[in-house]
Amino acid sequence: MGNISLAGKTVVITGASRGIGRSIALRVAREGANVVIASKTVDDSAQKLKGTIHEVAAAVEAEGGQALALQVDVRDEARVQWMVQQTIERFGGIDALVNNAGAIMLQPTEMLPVKRFDLIFGLNVRAVFTCAQACIPYLKKSANGHILNLSPPVSFEERWFQSHAPYTTSKFAMTMLAYGMAAELKHDGVAANTLWPRTLIATAAVEWIGGEALMQGSRKPEIMADAAYEILSSDARQVSGQSFIDEDLLRARGYTEFDQYHNAPGNELLTDLFVPGT
Repeated sequence: MGNISLAGKTVVITGASRGIGRSIALRVAREGANVVIASKTVDDSAQKLKGTIHEVAAAVEAEGGQALALQVDVRDEARVQWMVQQTIERFGGIDALVNNAGAIMLQPTEMLPVKRFDLIFGLNVRAVFTCAQACIPYLKKSANGHILNLSPPVSFEERWFQSHAPYTTSKFAMTMLAYGMAAELKHDGVAANTLWPRTLIATAAVEWIGGEALMQGSRKPEIMADAAYEILSSDARQVSGQSFIDEDLLRARGYTEFDQYHNAPGNELLTDLFVPGT
């Protein structure tokens, strides 16, 4: 299967100021894409988590892409509509939406504060819905429209629910929305898929949860970026309604070398949550 060029295509990425979102932005920029960096952070001087939309925009343009940095809280429906309007004014269309923004707290129902529940579902579920709904009219006009949610294959194994049912439910809901949109948009030629890592990915979120020990067993975000590129450059009429694991997809697409993705070579890789067969 050949890759469809992303040159001149417009890719909207939420939560793109750091981590996996940033890596996807740079990866598609190298293919000549227009990249919309939609995230909240414009000043990280007082934040533990570093990375701003303007820093990523500069990096995107250094890689050869065109960048539009937009300060967006994707929980704000009006701001999401504004994001789409700004994108259309600047680039004239939308060819892909990557729902990368998210929240995590691994607590059981009894322990999770309602405020945190609202944050998790606001980012992981509601924002996916509102961003997709706002982008779909323009994705339908694209020659190869894609929606990509960063969420795992759905599984009803008890182990994925027993310690953090709210978070698990939110991530599986993201995937079910992708399945639903794939069916809804099939005749419009718009794809909806999901992508999830086989191993932990070296991001600020992983470091926050488990410190250096988890970072040592993680892969770099670039593996997710390469996998996202492979999905977004696929024929939307042929590749839709699927849940991909990064390594499995890349192997299927002919990638054979994975050592360069290891964040700390020599350390054992740690498997992420929700990976089938583990």
